[in-house]
Amino acid sequence: MSRRHRAEKREINPDPKFGDMVITKFMNAIMFDGKKSVAESIVYGAFDVIQDKTKQEPVELFHQALENVAPHVEVRSRRVGGATYQVPVDVRPERRQALAIRWMISAARKRNETTMIDRLSGELMDAANNRGSAVKKREDTHKMADANRAFSHYRW
Repeated sequence: MSRRHRAEKREINPDPKFGDMVITKFMNAIMFDGKKSVAESIVYGAFDVIQDKTKQEPVELFHQALENVAPHVEVRSRRVGGATYQVPVDVRPERRQALAIRWMISAARKRNETTMIDRLSGELMDAANNRGSAVKKREDTHKMADANRAFSHYRW
């Protein structure tokens, strides 16, 4: 980590089909070994499955799912006089989005369906309906922050 200045944000291009930056970030997070075309086929395949099952616009459902998974508060460790406290802090918007994407993908990878397309579409539909393990992860994070509200005066 550089002490001189913050690392500059990389410029990413919107995805070719929908022209959405968040979908591109989602694809980049799914991608393994630089295989972007495989990640694209997984995401677009999941969107097609969502379109067939729910008869809704998949991009709107995707954004709704991300909004339902994104945490508002989290706990961070703060060391005060030899004791470590879990201090609840608000989450920055960029971090909210990054956490939501990360949690969604890890929850999809842990599901039991056969293909990644089915796993991802199932997790996206569950998250849009406030169900699923990614939403549970957000609920647990909020509960932990709520339980440690007494230490919020250690916020920095």
